[in-house]
Parts: sequence; structure tokens; C-alpha cells
Amino acid sequence: MIFDGDCGFCRRWIERWKAATGDRIDYAPSQEVGARFPEIPAEVFSQAVQLVTPAGEVFEGAEAVFLSLAFGTGRGRALWAYRHIAGFADLTDLVYGFIARHRTASLRVTQLLWGETVEAPTFHLAHSLFLRLVGVCYLAAFVSLWTQIDGLVGARGILPIASLIDAARSQLSGARFDLLPTLCWWNTSDGFLHFLCAGGSLAALAVAIGVLPVPALAICWLFYLSLCAAGQDFLEFQWDLLLLETGFLAIWLAPLRRWRLPARLSAPGLSRALLLWLLFRLMFSSGFVKLGSGDPNWRNLTALTYHYWTQPLPPWTAWYMARNPIWFLKFSCLAMFAIELGAPFLILAPRRLRLFAAAALAGLQVAIAVTGNYAYFNLLALALCVLLVDDRAFPSLRRKETTAAPKPPAASGAWPRWVLPPVTLLLALPSVVHFAGTLRMGVPWPGSVLAIARAAIPFRSVGGYGLFAIMTTSRPEIILEGSDDAVTWKPYEFRWKPGDVTRRPQFVAPHQPRLDWQMWFAALGSYEQQPWFVPFCARLLEGESSVTALLALNPFPSAPPRYLRAVVYEYRFTDAAQRKATGAWWRREMKGLYLPVLRREMLERTR
Repeated sequence: MIFDGDCGFCRRWIERWKAATGDRIDYAPSQEVGARFPEIPAEVFSQAVQLVTPAGEVFEGAEAVFLSLAFGTGRGRALWAYRHIAGFADLTDLVYGFIARHRTASLRVTQLLWGETVEAPTFHLAHSLFLRLVGVCYLAAFVSLWTQIDGLVGARGILPIASLIDAARSQLSGARFDLLPTLCWWNTSDGFLHFLCAGGSLAALAVAIGVLPVPALAICWLFYLSLCAAGQDFLEFQWDLLLLETGFLAIWLAPLRRWRLPARLSAPGLSRALLLWLLFRLMFSSGFVKLGSGDPNWRNLTALTYHYWTQPLPPWTAWYMARNPIWFLKFSCLAMFAIELGAPFLILAPRRLRLFAAAALAGLQVAIAVTGNYAYFNLLALALCVLLVDDRAFPSLRRKETTAAPKPPAASGAWPRWVLPPVTLLLALPSVVHFAGTLRMGVPWPGSVLAIARAAIPFRSVGGYGLFAIMTTSRPEIILEGSDDAVTWKPYEFRWKPGDVTRRPQFVAPHQPRLDWQMWFAALGSYEQQPWFVPFCARLLEGESSVTALLALNPFPSAPPRYLRAVVYEYRFTDAAQRKATGAWWRREMKGLYLPVLRREMLERTR
């Protein structure tokens, strides 16, 4: 390959090609070797690169570039397209010629987009850090669920798993793992639920510290899938789906034949591509559904004037954010749309644009995390953003520590090459179907593709995303109250959701109090739409300790009340003057009953 040695643009890109092709292609400036090729006019060297093959054939320009990369890397897709796809050669020759005539400007653009070097980026540090962060997210999810699982779905919980499995077994004529993929088919005891949480926590810890990454990730996925599939309403959040999809993809990124996760991990390209596709879908869908819903509050940028005080579990920082002027809240909403709808398209862009996208997406997640309580969702989204950070972007001290050791071979501990293509196909097809559905594209999918997409649904490892498509503009809150005489009522106090107006809103993430979250959803509709709500009230009337343990205050510690009622209040943040005068973070107004008053005798008669 002969190039113009006086051209800074040429020298820069030749260095990148050298790294890609190794010693299979010789590169030399025309100023040094041009005289050895008298058949090539001297002025041609300044117009385009020249590739001379061992057989003496000479190729130039775009074709020379594609041919050299095909020789050097063994990948000839671009060369095939150049020679077989109509119009491709004309287009690439046109682009090459334009750049060749404007090499000084092209060098400036290269410096702007790539920085001081255009060398192919590596992501060895990012891959290793990503897997550890997935382990941390799994650990947060398992431990959080472990602390409340008895009251939610235990034998005496609100929605016992045993009842679900018994009903499924009778309707499906036996265990059907393909429709309800859970290990609870074999055991529904509280002890087994604790085993799943404890085993998942230990496996997640192993992933976080880098021990037995593939077996540990597989255990995390299987145990968490088992809990989600049987957890009913309490484990149907989008971040549960996101954790399962991310965790399943992480299995194929991790080294198969290594018991210890290295600091620098060379990962399969297909596995990395699936994770970047997930990041794109997650972020772009989050912005699209808001505009696609037609909600005027998103379209006129006023949604954040409601968001901070209507979100499920606002922390104390949300009170301050809600005090910002309307112009700032509108600007914040516009910036959010710019990031969610624009930054995903920079995931595969040149280095500086890619790092800008990583910073923007990560910054948005941090902003959400410091003003809301969304369990481990923001941490998991940040873990996906880490995949955009190449090794050169990490702090120099950490980079020196990891580059002191020899660079690991690309296939070190990797999965066999024949495994990943079918896995990629089986995961990519359903994800494309779901994404097209999110974008409301009426694609006439072949029946086989739809069959694969439907078969994947129960396994919760491929899905569509998009939170808060419709912005809530009011905050109804359900306050549960008990009484022994139906005259004097005492409120049950939840640990995290608003209740006592003087209690300071708190941070709780990455823990997710799932009952508190469900109370937020319940308040937006009727109790008939929430199959768990009446059983929850029944457990309170029974004084079930595993359920009352989910609350901050049980006003009937000795014996359960005779009556129970659910009252709806309208909540809103106080303003600065009200808070200074009363110390209250909330103001509220009673709206009426949420469901008819329940009596303990009603439960006793139905037993």
C-alpha cells in the first residue's frame, strides 16, 4: 500500500489500517518507494492510495482500501459490495475523491471527531467492569426481594406462590416450564423462596467479585426468572425485565473457560453488539413512547412540572426540584428528549461523539437517580453506558495497572464460535419485533418470526421498554385505616410512600419496596383492577405478621382491628412558606373511600 507521506490525514488512517491488517500488508510512503513503480505516474500518488499485489496488479482509491482490508482482516464484505452492488462503487469513489481533494479539512474533521488518534478502540476494561456492575444489580435485586418476599408471595403472604402454581398445574395439566418458567413448580415453600433469594445473592456476589462468571450469571438469571415468573404483580416492573435481559446477554459476554474474571476482557463482537442494541432500544424507546403517546404534557414540555411530586416514591430532593421555575423545568424536559432521542444514534459514532453520548446518557441516569427512587434501574442503565467507554478513556493509573500485563488473546476463554450466531439470531429477532411494536410499525412479520417472539415472552429476557408514556398530573394516595368500633380510625403507615405529611421523603434505591410501589399504581385506578389489594386488606384484618412487617407502623400490634377502610387523599408538595410554617413536606385533601369498609367477620364467614 503506497500513500502520500506528506499527508497528515493519510498517515493517521494508515496507522489504523496497519493495526487492522498486521504484517499481511506492507505500507510505505510514495516519497520513499514511488521510484520502484515506474508504471504508476508520480502525480497519481498524491491523488489516491495505490495497492500493488504480489501479482503486479495495481488498485487505487476506495477499491484499494477495501481490498487491503479484505486481505488483512479476512473480511471482504465492503469489497464484495464495491464489486457487486450497483451504485456502491460510484458512491464510495465519489466520497473518496471528495476527501482526497480536501485532505486538510478532512484532517481537522478527523481530529474533531476522533481526537489525536484514530486507532481502533478496545473495550477490555469496560467489559470487565460491566459484568461486575451486572453482579451488583443482581445483588441489589435479590437482597431487596429477600427482605419482603414472605409478605408478598409467601405461604401467608398477599399473593401466595403456591396458589398460583396450583392453579397453573390444574389448567395446564402439569408443569409447563415453557409457559411459566419457574423452579417453583417443584417447591413453593417459604424455605425454597429464601433459597432462591439466598442462592441468587451469593451468585450475584460471585459475579461482582469476578468469580466463576458464566455459572454465576446463569444461576442469577435462572433464579431471578423463577422469582419473577411466580411473583405475579409484585415482579412485573420494567427493570425486572431489563435485569433479566441484560443478565442473559451478559452470560454470552463473559469468558466461558475462565474461573476468574480478568481485569481486561476481550469479548465476542456479537455479544457486545446485542448489548449495544439493548442500550439503543432502552434509551430511544424511553423518549419515543413519551411523544408517541400523544400526551400534551410531554409535547408542550410541561411534564416535569408534575413529575417530581407525582412520581411513585419521591425523595426529599424532588421537593426542591419541584420548586424550580417553569422555564428551567421545560428546558430540562427538552434536554431529556435530546438525550433519549439523539444520543442513542451516537453509540457507533466516532470516538468523541461516542464518549459524548456515554456522558449524556449516564448524566441523565444520575439526574434521575438523585431525584427519584427507581430501585436498581439507574445503576443497570449506567452499566450499559459503561460499554461505550473505551480503554483510553479510563483514568491513566487504572489503565497502567491493567496494561502492565500482556494483552489477552481475543479468544481467551471465549465461547465457541458456533454458539453465538444462533443465540444472536434467537435473541435479535424477538427484540426487533418488540422494538417495531414500540415504534408502532405495522411490519408484516413472517409466521416463524412471530412464533419465536411469542415463545420468548414467558422467559422475560427480550422485551420492549419505555417508562412514563403518560404523565400523571395528580397524586391520589391510599391511606389504610383500622378501627375496633368503626368510629375511631388509626392509620397504617408505610415505610416509604407518602403518608404522614410531616415525614421527610427518603431515598430508598436500590432497594425497591414493592408493596409501596403497588400502592401508587392502585391509587391511579380502582381496587377491582388490582387483584392483590383485597387480599392485602384481608391479611391486615388477620394480623398476618409477614404482611404487617412490610409496613413502618402497625397501629394494632396486639390484635388486628375489627374494621378496615381505604381512604383516598389528594397529595401535593407544600410550598416554601407552608413548609417553613408547619414543617410539612406534603399537603393533602380527603377525597373519599377507595373501597367499602371491610369487617373481620366477613373474612371469618368466608373461610
